Amino acid sequence: MSDETTQNMDGGRSFEERVFARFDALDSTLTDLNSRLQVLEAKAYDTKPIWERALREILETRRELSKRLDRIEAIAHETRADLRDAEDRIERLESKSS
Repeated sequence: MSDETTQNMDGGRSFEERVFARFDALDSTLTDLNSRLQVLEAKAYDTKPIWERALREILETRRELSKRLDRIEAIAHETRADLRDAEDRIERLESKSS
């Protein structure tokens, strides 16, 4: 090893100056993060009405679909009843002809 002294890597600043510089850097980073977070929160609030409208439309679609399915079910029941009536009439006609 050489007898040369190690160069001062911190530019001759005192410990306190280096600590305060780090605090300033952290404070700057936190301020930047806070402003970025505020922008993201503002965007989230902007999309809230869109999301609420989408949910409302989904609910309305679900209700309309439920009504349509109820109508289809009623028609199916009517068709079954009509088919039973037709089968009964056919049986009566066939029994008369025998």
